Amino acid sequence: MDVVNAIHEANPKSQIPGLSVAEVQNLKSIVGGRYGLSSKEFTPAMIKAVFDNLATAEPKNHFTVGINDDVTHTSLDYDPEFNIEPDNIVRAIFYGLGADGTVGANKNSIKIIGEESNNYAQGYFVYDSKKSGSVTVSHLRFGSQPIRSTYLITQANFVACHQWDFLEKFLILKDIIPDGTFLLNSPYEQNEVWHRLPSSLQEQIIQKHLKFYVINASKVAREAGMVGRINTVMQVCFFALSGVLPREEAITKIKNSIRQTYGKKGDEIVQMNLKAVDTTLENLYEVEINKEKQSPVPSTQSPFIRHVLGKMIARQGDELPVSALPADGTYPTGTAKWEKRNIAQEIPVWDTDVCVQCGKCVMVCPHSVIRSKVYEVQQLENAPPTFKSTNAKDHDWQGLKYTIQVAAEDCTGCGICVDVCPAKNKSELRRKAINMEPQRPLRAQERENWDFFLNIPNPDRSHLKLTHINQQQMQEPLFEFSGACAGCGETPYIKLATQLFGDRMIVANATGCSSIYGGNLPTTPWTQNAAGRGPAWSNSLFEDNAEFGLGFRVSIDKQAEFAAELLQQLATDVGEELANSILSAKQKDEADIWEQRERVELLKNRLDEIINYQQHPDLKSQIPGLSVAEVQNLKSLADYLVKKSVWIIGGDGWGYDIGFGGLDHVFASGRNVNILILDTEVYSNTGGQMSKATPKAAVAKFAAGGKAAPKKDLGLMAMTYGNVYVASVAMGARDEHTLKAFLEAEAYEGVSLIIAYSHCIAHGINMSTAMQNQKAAVDSGQWLLYRYHPDRIKQGENPYNLIHGFQSYQ
Repeated sequence: MDVVNAIHEANPKSQIPGLSVAEVQNLKSIVGGRYGLSSKEFTPAMIKAVFDNLATAEPKNHFTVGINDDVTHTSLDYDPEFNIEPDNIVRAIFYGLGADGTVGANKNSIKIIGEESNNYAQGYFVYDSKKSGSVTVSHLRFGSQPIRSTYLITQANFVACHQWDFLEKFLILKDIIPDGTFLLNSPYEQNEVWHRLPSSLQEQIIQKHLKFYVINASKVAREAGMVGRINTVMQVCFFALSGVLPREEAITKIKNSIRQTYGKKGDEIVQMNLKAVDTTLENLYEVEINKEKQSPVPSTQSPFIRHVLGKMIARQGDELPVSALPADGTYPTGTAKWEKRNIAQEIPVWDTDVCVQCGKCVMVCPHSVIRSKVYEVQQLENAPPTFKSTNAKDHDWQGLKYTIQVAAEDCTGCGICVDVCPAKNKSELRRKAINMEPQRPLRAQERENWDFFLNIPNPDRSHLKLTHINQQQMQEPLFEFSGACAGCGETPYIKLATQLFGDRMIVANATGCSSIYGGNLPTTPWTQNAAGRGPAWSNSLFEDNAEFGLGFRVSIDKQAEFAAELLQQLATDVGEELANSILSAKQKDEADIWEQRERVELLKNRLDEIINYQQHPDLKSQIPGLSVAEVQNLKSLADYLVKKSVWIIGGDGWGYDIGFGGLDHVFASGRNVNILILDTEVYSNTGGQMSKATPKAAVAKFAAGGKAAPKKDLGLMAMTYGNVYVASVAMGARDEHTLKAFLEAEAYEGVSLIIAYSHCIAHGINMSTAMQNQKAAVDSGQWLLYRYHPDRIKQGENPYNLIHGFQSYQ
């Protein structure tokens, strides 16, 4: 801007050698544009396109580069194959899975090469916006000259894929150059790997004359005692194949790095890693090469889901033109089910003979991959041979069949379901009613079983006893297959809310973990039922989510009030009995809501009849006093006559800290909103920093010596208002209490607050047994379980019900 301004203000009397003032002031020679839009890379190819534009007779002004702008047509074309990187630079791309150690190993490699050799090193790391268990891509450069490439690698001479299932989803070899090296972590033996590869990948390996190496890194790591951590194994393979350092020197440096990195964790951890190093090379093989990328979304889905979201799922979203994206920013729900991430090495398998049908495994599943159903025996007529069922044990379900089914391709393999299962196999004590088994051999049959299970009708919600977990868990979850960490402690609470109220939920979600696994592109776990009803979800800023959700309630109440006024005015025309039954409906439980929906549907049909009558060209007279606009207004607002359930959801960093001022404002409003705080006692989404929810003496980031101040008692603060329902819950300690709190909170006509203890990977615990950590927190008195119900005051009772361990005090 300074340059342009200087030329504008050029002094006509000044003399510039070789140039006239007119030439200086010729602004046609000045053009500008934008790069980096939508976080796109800015590569030498794009820079070249800018200079090529300047060289044209009429350079394009206000251009964009890097995106495909087919809406305003401002984009410059560029050659993505253009490359200026020197050939003597090792350029490596690694595809890994969050928490498998890939990124940590690559950072370690940079440190080894950059600090202990004469080479220069550089690393860029691309993280999926989901939580651990999602895709990570590492871009590493090494060379004897300074590295000045400030962009991701597009011409790699080494590509490593650390997860086999990526081959079916992503264009792994898109950026590898001819004669490059491809390293694959494969679960298959050397002689069968080639035949297992997708045909499109085989073609690329042949056409580019790649050197292809495989190792079963998971097996090597498992035999070394490092279950799930393949980082050390794959790091050794990289050094052995890349030639950045001599092989023996590299292995010596890796071992030294292991001792430095893991020494504080104990000699056992060090020895596991050293053993993995020693056994890696004997398991690394070069594959003999024998001389259609598929969309992850079925062709039956809408073009938008197939060609836009499907392209994003396949990690090709950068190729989408601007016009492909929705102008209003809204996206379809229920799309997480198309990802089929297949990240679990083991999945839960149901034992029909041992199961007591308690529903606990279904309730605690963080990703909604375990479901249960009861149904008539006739539904089994076309069941796959491996589909499991047994007789239902509940007295209310006599004569019905019962099934627990697992979505094998969506499971993260956390194992929490096995840990909470109370049923023991008496003939084999180490086994339960649900046990972990290798996923890959079961994948195909369980895919067929899952599809069959989904087509079995769900039980009638109005006939379920919602205070009984085994029956309540028959309700369909409308939050499924999220990108949360395996074993997440937050998502079971969200899933529970959607099972109970999801078909009429409106959710305001604070920024944090729940917004990352809940609504980031390309998919969302929030979904809808067969009737097309489901939660409406929106993410607000970290600091104003409480006000955002309160705005939902205010606007919904106003629209419901307007609808009621219109219905009263038109009561004679639509039918007095129908109008009065709608306006006086209680809407307290599932059956009430269903009946109200039926009445509202009758109302909308009646309004359609009136509109058609008034708009018919042969009908001159109108119903006296009836306005077409009023009828149409009532039709557009009629659904607001069905009770909406507003939920304000966020973590403790929002509720206790950044958003507390707004939360307090909502407490004081008295409005009928439900607040769910997923309390991990740290800022989980940003790496486990201390928050005001962190207990005294707890160690966290920014509290390395233990937090000095006690935890803020948010529940007690809310109780001081006297008219706020407050519950403190921990599903792993008392699931019945948790269920009751959700039912009471939503039924309460006023502000309700549920503070839900949520274990977290940032706690450094074993996530497969994390529900035991919740129970220990309660049993030790560190986390209290209670319900404060203001309506009990009206009945002359103590509103505060404290639950400790297995006793209740009032």
